[in-house]
Amino acid sequence: MTLLWIIAGVALLASLLADRRKTLAAIVKGLRIFWSIFPLLCGVLALVSLTLAAVTPEMLRPALSGSGPGPFFAAIGIGSIALIPGFIAYPLAGILRQNGASTPVLAAFITSLMMVGVLTLPVEARFFGWRVALQRNGLALVGTLVVATGMAWVLA
Repeated sequence: MTLLWIIAGVALLASLLADRRKTLAAIVKGLRIFWSIFPLLCGVLALVSLTLAAVTPEMLRPALSGSGPGPFFAAIGIGSIALIPGFIAYPLAGILRQNGASTPVLAAFITSLMMVGVLTLPVEARFFGWRVALQRNGLALVGTLVVATGMAWVLA
C-alpha cells in the first residue's frame, strides 16, 4: 500500500511539473466527483458494517454446510448479497469447511462474494448506468455458476 502512495505522489509531482494548471484542474474535478458520491459511499459502508455485525459464521453454517443444490444455491445467494472483504471471507471459508461445507459450495460462496455485488449495485449504477451495472452483475453471476460447477466437476 505504501508503494502505491509513493507511486501516486511521484506521478502527481511529475504532472505538476509538466502542467500545473491542468493538474490542479484535475484535482478539483476529482474532489468534486468524490464529494458527489460521498453520501452514497457512506450509506453503502453503513449497510456493510451492519451486515458484518449481523451475520456471523454461526448463522452461515447451517445454510452452507453439506453439499448438493440447496447449500450450493444458498452459497451463491448469500455471497451475492453479502459484502465481506477477502481477509474475512477466506478464514470464514476455512471455518465453514471444518463444519462440513463442500468445496463446490465454498467456491460458489467465495466467487459470488468477490464478483457479484448486490449491495454495491447503486454505486455501480451511478457510475456506469443501470444497464451496464446489471449486465456486469449478471455476467458475474454466470461466471460464478461456471466456476463453482467446474470446481464440483473437477473435484468430484
